[in-house]
Amino acid sequence: MELKTEKVMSKKKKIIHTSIVIVALVAILVLSYFVLVLTGLWEYINSVDKIRGLILSLGFWGRFAFVFLQFLQVTFLPIPSAVSTLAGVLVFGPLQASLLSLSGIMLGSVLAFWLGRKFGRPLVSFMVGKESCKKWTSFLTNAKYSFVVMMLLPIFPDDILCLVAGLTDMSWLFFVTTNLVSRPLAIFLTCYLGSGTIIPFHGWGLAVWGVFLIGVAVVLYLSFKYQKDIEGFIKKKFGGQAVSNVEAGRENVKKSKQKGKKK
Repeated sequence: MELKTEKVMSKKKKIIHTSIVIVALVAILVLSYFVLVLTGLWEYINSVDKIRGLILSLGFWGRFAFVFLQFLQVTFLPIPSAVSTLAGVLVFGPLQASLLSLSGIMLGSVLAFWLGRKFGRPLVSFMVGKESCKKWTSFLTNAKYSFVVMMLLPIFPDDILCLVAGLTDMSWLFFVTTNLVSRPLAIFLTCYLGSGTIIPFHGWGLAVWGVFLIGVAVVLYLSFKYQKDIEGFIKKKFGGQAVSNVEAGRENVKKSKQKGKKK
């Protein structure tokens, strides 16, 4: 009887705890929505110029709004991080925009990982789609260390990977360390290139930008064209024994089926 009572109490605690978390999450979403609507940010989220104008209109509080926007775009807002980041560069300059962006994006990344870990596959599937959830969960499960490489390359969906990583056995330490290495590189590069600090938007810089953009276009084209090959290479390179075991298992299944047919 005591064991049954303890189990019932344990279930009740889990239900209460989960309910509190869900209510808190819903409250954050509702509050975020009203903040976006009241500040007018909802109508500006897809335009660099409009986001810049809004941030400037908020004065001192513009910094907090910018960090909040960068936080939301990781999980809840369907906007490219480059759009909001470049808007921040126009207002705060490359260094300050980099630091503010890093603060918001790191917080958003940690929240995304926590959501995946806490609520599991149903929530992640709802947020990113069943196919994406299945694909990237399998990928990270079989090749955990590929997470480091994928977070550095622009062809992989960073924000989705952060959500899906929570479904795997990846530790908090590994996740946070990877983000602390990869996120600053991408953010600082975006801010300083976008500001014209490294390559100016006049004189000799125009020629360099032309060559650079053509090179980026070619690399992106080849990356998307051969994305499956790249994914396969990364999985084999960083998957280690896990991938070998999966492939060996598939081979054994195929052989057993073939033997069954011969009989």
